[in-house]
Amino acid sequence: MADIWCLGSINIDMFYDVPHIPAPGETLAATGHSIGLGGKGANQSAAAAKAGAKTFHIGAIGENSSWVVDRLDSYGVETTWIAKSEEPTGQALINVALDGENAIVLLAGANASLDLDHVKAAISRARSGDILLMQNETTLQAETAELAKEKGVRVFYSAAPFDDAAVRSVLPFIDTLFVNEIEAAQLEKSLNQSLKSLEVPHIVITLGADGARWIDTSRDLQIDVSGLRVKAVDTTGAGDTFAGYFAAGCARGDTPKAAMELATKAAALKVTKKGTADAIPFLEEVVRFTP
Repeated sequence: MADIWCLGSINIDMFYDVPHIPAPGETLAATGHSIGLGGKGANQSAAAAKAGAKTFHIGAIGENSSWVVDRLDSYGVETTWIAKSEEPTGQALINVALDGENAIVLLAGANASLDLDHVKAAISRARSGDILLMQNETTLQAETAELAKEKGVRVFYSAAPFDDAAVRSVLPFIDTLFVNEIEAAQLEKSLNQSLKSLEVPHIVITLGADGARWIDTSRDLQIDVSGLRVKAVDTTGAGDTFAGYFAAGCARGDTPKAAMELATKAAALKVTKKGTADAIPFLEEVVRFTP
């Protein structure tokens, strides 16, 4: 089984339960508050490890945040490559509405202070056929992707949060691109071309409750899987759950269809729980889950 290396953000998530997402200038009274582990990178690492893959996280935190490393350790994530930074650990302020939708404000903090030599040392341990997972909440994505590709490591990249320049810099090195429907439209508009015409071997489009789609651009092949209908209480981290579980499936050698089916089921179960990395289910929970 291949290993997974995740270059990604680590955030302290601060959740506020609100009646609805605040409008500009509106002040709302929160009905609840909690703190947990998050960040797209930490979420994806947690998902991949909980899905059974050997997962190494490459990232950075500030001082006095050792609990986030302990939390990742508890989920089975290898944390050797998490560095200490003079910047504070990344933070996310997350408003969660009654219907499960969310609005998020991010502070990059230590996520923007990654050291290239540190990243090089980590990637030097990867093997050909391993998987590198990345998102857009850290620095050094393009540099890390290029290093990984030179070693024969497959690069799985989530174009989120969407950033035109970041996506363009990474595209030449990507094996599998993750986008949701909104990001897909943004990317097509930005590049003025269809997703299927990109020089990216594989594209996965997540469709929320409608499931997911896998595209092999070289063979013009498309595979769809259906979504699962559940009562969502918090959609935060659903896409990260999907990405981590899908990567773990690919690391095991699953077919794209089987990997998507498991990832879709895991994401559906996640949205029935409040929280981010802490709410991502373990594989045995996903296997037992019947919506």
